[in-house]
Amino acid sequence: MNINDLLKIAVERKASDVHLKVGSHPICRVDGDLLVLNDMKRLMQEDTIQMAFSMMNARQKQRFKEEYEIDIAYSVPGLGRFRVNVFQQRGAVGLVLRVIPTRILTIRELMLPPVLERICQERRGLVLCTGTTGSGKST
Repeated sequence: MNINDLLKIAVERKASDVHLKVGSHPICRVDGDLLVLNDMKRLMQEDTIQMAFSMMNARQKQRFKEEYEIDIAYSVPGLGRFRVNVFQQRGAVGLVLRVIPTRILTIRELMLPPVLERICQERRGLVLCTGTTGSGKST
């Protein structure tokens, strides 16, 4: 299974995340819900290792072998960018990939309060965007 083909499917389905775990079908998070890709085969250890290593350079592979976890950035020309966490879990390699949107949504599309438009126009000051993982800080 090719990671780029899988990521293409995820982007087409408007997934925010892709979860890859040995023994399971690939899973996409779409609109907050987990969508199991039952039409794809269950992943084997060789699949997850091959997919993970195909996104890494030699230095990253060595670091993963030493630390059993790594965060990397991955790009597919014409498709998009992805934030990738590769980890060892119960003796197996797993991956979670976050799709990084290529288009910045407007304040209205994000359904944020209109006051934020005014704050964005300020010429001075400091605005902090804080929140838990997955709460939309990067968005």
